[in-house]
Amino acid sequence: MFIYLCKKIAIPGNVRLKCISWNKDQGFIACGGEDGLLQVLKLETQTDEAKIKGLAAPSNVSLNQSLKGHSGFVQVVTWNEQYQKLTTSDQNGLIIVWMLYEGAWYEEMINNRNKSVVRSMSWNADGQKICIVYEDGAVIVGSVDGNRIWGKDLKGFHLCHVAWSSDSKVLLFGMANGEVHIYDNQGNFIVKMKLSCLANLTGAFSIAGIHWYHGTQGYVEPNCPCLAVCYDNGRCQIMRDEYDYNPVLIDAGMNVVSIQWNPCGSVLAVAGSLQGTSQDVNIVQFYTPFGEHLRTLKVPGKQISSLSWEGGGLKIALAVDSYIYFANIRPHYKWGYCSNTIVYAYTRPDRPECCVVFWDTKNNEKYVKYVKSLISITTYGDFCVLATKADENQPQYVLVLCNSIGTPLDPKYIDIEPLFVTMTKTHVIAASREAFYIWQYRVAKKLTAMEINQVARTRKEGRERIYHIDDTSSGSRDGHLDYNRAIEATRDPICAITASDKILLVGRESGTIQRYSLPSVAAVQSYVLNCRAYQLSLNCNSSRLAIIDLSGVLSFFDLDTRAIDSTGQQVIGEQLKLERKDVWDMKWAKDNPDLFAMMEKTRMYVFRNLDPEEPIQTSGYICNFEDLEIKSVLLDEVLKNPEHPNKDYIINFEIRSLRDSRALIEKVGIEESSQFIEDNPHPRLWRLLAEAALQKLDLQTAEQAFVRCKDYQGIKFVKRLGNLQSESMKQAEVAAYFSRFEEAERMYLDMDRRDLAIGLRIKLGDWFRVLVLLKTGSADSYDALLEQAYNAIGDYFADRQKWLNAVQYYVQGRNQERLAECYYMLEDYQGLEDLANSLPENHKLLPDIAYMFVRVGMCEQAVSAFLKCNRPKDAVDTCVHLNQWNKAVELAKNHNMKEIGSLLARYASHLLEKNKILDAIELYRKANYFIEAAKLMFKIADEESKKRTKPLRVKKLYVLSALLMEQCHEQMQNAQRGKVKEKTSESASALAGLLAEDVLSSTNHFVDNAWRGAEAYHFFILAQKQLYKGSVDAALKTALHLRDYEDIIPAVEIYSLLALCACANRAFDTCSKAFVKLESLETLRPEQRQQYEDLALEIFTRYSPKYNKKSDLDDVLESENGKLPVCVATGELILEYEVWMCSVCKHCMKASEVGNYKSCPLCHSMV
Repeated sequence: MFIYLCKKIAIPGNVRLKCISWNKDQGFIACGGEDGLLQVLKLETQTDEAKIKGLAAPSNVSLNQSLKGHSGFVQVVTWNEQYQKLTTSDQNGLIIVWMLYEGAWYEEMINNRNKSVVRSMSWNADGQKICIVYEDGAVIVGSVDGNRIWGKDLKGFHLCHVAWSSDSKVLLFGMANGEVHIYDNQGNFIVKMKLSCLANLTGAFSIAGIHWYHGTQGYVEPNCPCLAVCYDNGRCQIMRDEYDYNPVLIDAGMNVVSIQWNPCGSVLAVAGSLQGTSQDVNIVQFYTPFGEHLRTLKVPGKQISSLSWEGGGLKIALAVDSYIYFANIRPHYKWGYCSNTIVYAYTRPDRPECCVVFWDTKNNEKYVKYVKSLISITTYGDFCVLATKADENQPQYVLVLCNSIGTPLDPKYIDIEPLFVTMTKTHVIAASREAFYIWQYRVAKKLTAMEINQVARTRKEGRERIYHIDDTSSGSRDGHLDYNRAIEATRDPICAITASDKILLVGRESGTIQRYSLPSVAAVQSYVLNCRAYQLSLNCNSSRLAIIDLSGVLSFFDLDTRAIDSTGQQVIGEQLKLERKDVWDMKWAKDNPDLFAMMEKTRMYVFRNLDPEEPIQTSGYICNFEDLEIKSVLLDEVLKNPEHPNKDYIINFEIRSLRDSRALIEKVGIEESSQFIEDNPHPRLWRLLAEAALQKLDLQTAEQAFVRCKDYQGIKFVKRLGNLQSESMKQAEVAAYFSRFEEAERMYLDMDRRDLAIGLRIKLGDWFRVLVLLKTGSADSYDALLEQAYNAIGDYFADRQKWLNAVQYYVQGRNQERLAECYYMLEDYQGLEDLANSLPENHKLLPDIAYMFVRVGMCEQAVSAFLKCNRPKDAVDTCVHLNQWNKAVELAKNHNMKEIGSLLARYASHLLEKNKILDAIELYRKANYFIEAAKLMFKIADEESKKRTKPLRVKKLYVLSALLMEQCHEQMQNAQRGKVKEKTSESASALAGLLAEDVLSSTNHFVDNAWRGAEAYHFFILAQKQLYKGSVDAALKTALHLRDYEDIIPAVEIYSLLALCACANRAFDTCSKAFVKLESLETLRPEQRQQYEDLALEIFTRYSPKYNKKSDLDDVLESENGKLPVCVATGELILEYEVWMCSVCKHCMKASEVGNYKSCPLCHSMV
């Protein structure tokens, strides 16, 4: 940063000032002093010129109001920016709150305690509360509307300072004895602050200031120190929070009276005096939050009493005696310029990282990156290097090479802190205080991102080297990466570096400049300057060096001049006589070693051969100096609203020779101007002359001028003009050359050369205008061009994702490929289907359209497109992919494809591996593979049966598996019928179907008895229903059928139910047989068998195991061995001739029972 005094305002009556405060939001300045002086001022910039903005604009006092109300010495003034209030206090303890009304300040509230004097007042971060501390230990916390929140009397303490934390939860009280006490926001004492800065200190001391930056504009880096406590003896500590036991310590070596952070917390200003030989010297010291000293500002006058920053951080106000001094500050922004892109960084309160913006000033586009712990930005050509800290806890750093839109190309990790970074078109050089690191970077412009990463991983030997500043380098074999040597201390640290393609210069604090050759990095020469360099810069041919020292003095050194010194020895290098003060920026011209531009306060000077031109009033930072033009950016204005940079803040200045040449050409003529440019040659001036000659069709002069500025394209253009016969044609071509396209087009049309006008617009890519020109003429002769125009306009809209507009033009341009893409992006699948239908068979676009349908799951349309382009395999794959197995099987059969069976099996096994058995069953069922589906369903039913699940659920599963088997039978019969020729009889067809089923049943044991499981559980459930209903006779008959299903239902359950039903029916002989069976079961445990025996003994001792109710039915049962059909509704044998048979399961029911049911009791199909 650089600082200089710029303005001085005298207080009327020579009244001595005590305090000053600058309102950060509204810009008001309040100052208090003797005899009740309270003055409110406001500075406003007044300028009409767009180029003169910021600090360069003249500032005048727009408001100067004396506020009456205090009688004593006004000692404290503080602003409440949020509520536009001013709070002041004098030596008598009178407190006045002032409010703004219609442009003037008036009293709003008054408080007079009379007992003691107010030493300090502080508003909290949101402006809701004020804390007032009195010298006698009284503390009052009040609200913004004047209400007292709480008060406390700290007995035995004399208070002098107060500060709020950013979250308003903590209060710091500075005591007269130098202690700092920490309290909560309710006035409860917490702890005393540890004051490391007072170690080994004797004598009296007092607190000069406590300032806690609240992070309103973000922090320089995460966990950045923000709480400053400073004493009158110059000792200061900067803490991360109130409990920081490792603060940053500073000894300013001066008598301090006031301290304050700048508005973004990046600079701490410490004001006071330095004891001189004859009298004290007022100075202001500037420090970073990490204790690094930035600048010293000397201030005239006897006694400085207070300081305050302006809201933008670009000015500082100083109260000295009876004067207010203003100083301008030129911050050392983190920024750079590369390839028409301005790269700048700023902090945001909502993010811990630095926000780095890559602002393309040509297209007014910006790209944003968030970088943690950013140290610096360095640019050259098309690239920039971001130097950052890799880890907060480890001393490792990263140099990230980026392009002009912020894309990282190659990062390098180094173990030295990159305090100084410079770069050339081939090298990046980073230096710490003790060593410098050189990286020969390469950028592969045509490689892919993957290849760039591979290049980045392979570190070639010699591309990275490091040198200690005290070592003498002999050449390329030195400089291997030895970081142990690089961190060794030196007595003469590095303070600045610069480099060109040929040489590297390293400046040291003693004034020595060491010169190294590039790329070998061999030590060539050592120069001695009479100052300590702060910034070094080489001209374009590396012959001269510009040096700006710490105090802003610019001097020059000729590197190659050989001179004789006072001892008669020949020395290389000579200090030039030119010296300028208050310089904060300079830039050499890229194309002229004698031209440079420099910023001196708020003026820009251009020097040619060390002679200055007249200054230009501006406060911009110089981006580029090339072609006799200086590009400058008003970074102060840009960073006021960094998220929305304005192109108005980019200013181009022409130097005098360019301005004079242009004026000569306009006023005198080409021939006379040619002589002036001959005397002051520069390619830009010759190009200016060539363009002027072209305007007047002086082709000979234009050609000579193009030759002098080496513009081959210009020479070719003049030659082409010379071959044209028509003057109007030449004028039209010249108009097009100078980008006056409307004029050129009008000339072409006037000459009836519509083709040339169309050609011009095609070159410009203005297809909308091409279309207009084609339509106004005879468009029939331009059919191909018309289609091209429609398609180009369609591309224009498609590039901007305006698909609906693009469709209209692609339809007219008959561009089916892009039309399909637009329909797909619009999700207009009907349009896409119509397009596919309109295409001829085997069209190259059909597969692409089919895949579009596949991606959105539209199987039918995708299959249709694949079949139209004769790709049935892809159609089948699509059906499989979209689970349309029926369609897949049908397609496979129609096209004689054998892969479908294996595909089904593979997919089913995949589902089974994932235990998705039901999904596999559904897969087989949809694909009409009913036998496999039935097998899996039987498997599930058997497993559920073994788990003793609810009988009804098991029955349903068996019914489903049996239904699948019925579908399998039906499928086989239908297939066989289809194979039998028309002349074959129906009986033969049926016989063929039965034969196929015989084959099936021989291979699968459950096929014949598909309904057995369902029957078993049906009768099992039916018997229990009848038993609970009280139909004990029917229940017994039904339970007797269960004896045939011991392979499905456990025997213990069958015979337990049978015994229960028989007992209920008084059929004790059947009951006895059931118990005999139960007692003989091997699956029972001994205790269970014993229980059955005990129960049987209890029953049959009371009832004889006889059953007298023998009916004819039992005789039939015994004689026929149970071959009569059983009614599934009642469980009884059917003796009648008329029965109802289910069409699905083929089971029977008595005709008398049919009216009671709507569906089959067994399979539940409709009656």
